[in-house]
Amino acid sequence: MKRRLYFLLPDLQTAETIERELLLAKVDEPHMHFLARDGINLGTLHVANLLQRSDLLHGMALGLIAGGATGAFAGFLVMANGAAEQAGLGIVLVLAMLGAIIGAWASGMIAVSIPNTYLKRFQHAIERGQILLMVDVPLRRVREVRRLITALHPEAKEKGQESHIPAFP
Repeated sequence: MKRRLYFLLPDLQTAETIERELLLAKVDEPHMHFLARDGINLGTLHVANLLQRSDLLHGMALGLIAGGATGAFAGFLVMANGAAEQAGLGIVLVLAMLGAIIGAWASGMIAVSIPNTYLKRFQHAIERGQILLMVDVPLRRVREVRRLITALHPEAKEKGQESHIPAFP
């Protein structure tokens, strides 16, 4: 189980220094995500990807649920009207699955353009030129990584942690 730690860094030089120190502490580069305002070149830093920057997963989950429910409702309407007597409950299942797929796709297309709601609280700092660092670490290393960053870099502001992060990115 991993935790995502959040830190606001004042500038690119601090971000690069912290990245090197985390690499030396055996935190892999794919577990560090840097986010800055548009126009700031992060160079070789591991930039936050679409899953970290947008509400894609949340939107797709909502679309999956809403589409599945709508499809199931449509299936029951078809059954009630007797249009698919031979299909029985199978039509409900097929329409629910079809609705879920279309709902997840449509919601994902919309959510990809919406900024991550969890990152909204950092937006003002990012717009002022600060850099957001998100570090995904195992639960047993949270205290160690937090201490490494805050002890060596008092200018880095710790901004909490998130316990529910996807396992695959």
